[in-house]
Amino acid sequence: MHVVILAEFAAASGGAEKVAVESARGLAEAGAEVTFIQAVAGPADPLLTHPRLTRITLDLPDVWSLPAWRAAASGIWNGEAAARLAGALDALPRPADCLHLHQWTRAFSPAVLPVLLGRGLPLVLTLHDYALTCPNGVFYRFDRSEPCALTPLSGACLAAACDPKSRRHKLVRVGRAAALRLATGRAELDVVHVCDASRARMEAMRAGLSLRHHRIDNPVRVEKRAPAEPARGDAVVYVGRLTPEKGADLVSEAAQRAGLPALFVGAGPLEARLRAAGAEVLGWKSPAEVETILRRRARAVCAPSRWYETGPLTIYEALAQGLPVVASRRSGAAEKVIDGQTGFVVEPEPEALVRAFDALKDDARTAQLGRAAYENYWQAPLTLAGHARSLLALYRELGDAPRLRQCGIMSPIETAQAS
Repeated sequence: MHVVILAEFAAASGGAEKVAVESARGLAEAGAEVTFIQAVAGPADPLLTHPRLTRITLDLPDVWSLPAWRAAASGIWNGEAAARLAGALDALPRPADCLHLHQWTRAFSPAVLPVLLGRGLPLVLTLHDYALTCPNGVFYRFDRSEPCALTPLSGACLAAACDPKSRRHKLVRVGRAAALRLATGRAELDVVHVCDASRARMEAMRAGLSLRHHRIDNPVRVEKRAPAEPARGDAVVYVGRLTPEKGADLVSEAAQRAGLPALFVGAGPLEARLRAAGAEVLGWKSPAEVETILRRRARAVCAPSRWYETGPLTIYEALAQGLPVVASRRSGAAEKVIDGQTGFVVEPEPEALVRAFDALKDDARTAQLGRAAYENYWQAPLTLAGHARSLLALYRELGDAPRLRQCGIMSPIETAQAS
């Protein structure tokens, strides 16, 4: 099987890129032929070096690097991206059997969807966020600091000043969302959810798109070793972009009130504010450095997202190392945390976090939580090999569906969707 993976970057600066790269590697290791097409020129992760893996760069600019007017136009509809992608697909020495799109908002734009849909091949989109339906991509009201319950592109949605930057940015994102609906037409899109909460939310929503829903966990590349010793850790650790919607400020405030140090690995707009509050901010670190920091310093890992985050990998990686996790109830990854046994699932509010952090000051309790986190995770680890097997099974079923329909038979996926 020849699988084409499409992402806008080939080096991990966030969860979506990391999953795209690791999926490509996992599929190659599972025996598939993989072509990785990256939209934006830039460095490539060493994981993309494999005998069965080929990488193609379209050399498109990141919209955030363009002048405002051009960025707006390219974000809504990037005809150059569509043309270059079509040319790259036409030039493949072996035709693809399946296409898998991970990202499209920074360079590809909705313009690539007619190109992909027009190939007549199975097309899969992984939902790392909600940009497929929500204009700002996260179902979050930045003007009110709360999740959004509005129907995408409804009158109330169009009127809401919900964008994290400005109303002009909201207008561009609305244009992009409208262009996406036009680009897909009546096509039925196969979307992969990385958590149950994402699937339930999208299934319940009338978003103006025809979707078939599938559920596959993100891979976690953590080798099994002796568990960490969180009771020896000195800080509550936050790993990720330092933004209000991800709750970085909540960690700082709650840790200060609970009398625990807060340690931040990452960067973002809240960095100066966190430093001023006395928090330790280390900036971005490599995956190996993050693992070392967690094993040496972390009493627990905290991910208190205010938005409906689909599946922050830091939660899974912490559990795999035997570290308790304090997760937001709004995060899809919280489904992997057993409240009170492997960590705490809380509302993203200072009082709830303070109670969890107070419990973590007890060495015996913290050690117990860490042991349970480790044992529970390794009973059903989210391995790269398992992830690749699930993807290949999905690709094969989608590829078989047209042939089965010609024989008057529904595929297992269609049967499940109809039931």
